[in-house]
Amino acid sequence: MSQFQAPPPPTFRRQKDAKGRLFIDYKQVDELRRAMTQNGKLLSRRRLDLSAGDQSMLVGAVKRARFLALLPFTNAAT
Repeated sequence: MSQFQAPPPPTFRRQKDAKGRLFIDYKQVDELRRAMTQNGKLLSRRRLDLSAGDQSMLVGAVKRARFLALLPFTNAAT
């Protein structure tokens, strides 16, 4: 792997809810962290290769994980 090559996008383990719909779980902290930049921003839909619905689930999962202190809101390395 080259020094300037971007890491591969995260592959989310898609789980199904009671109605059979797929969702991204907020407890998958490693996958959620790989979908973020070092500063704590989410990567774009195009870069992650997600649909609009999947991106919306990702945003909700990141917000929930941040609220429960599983993920930081910002990078504290300053």
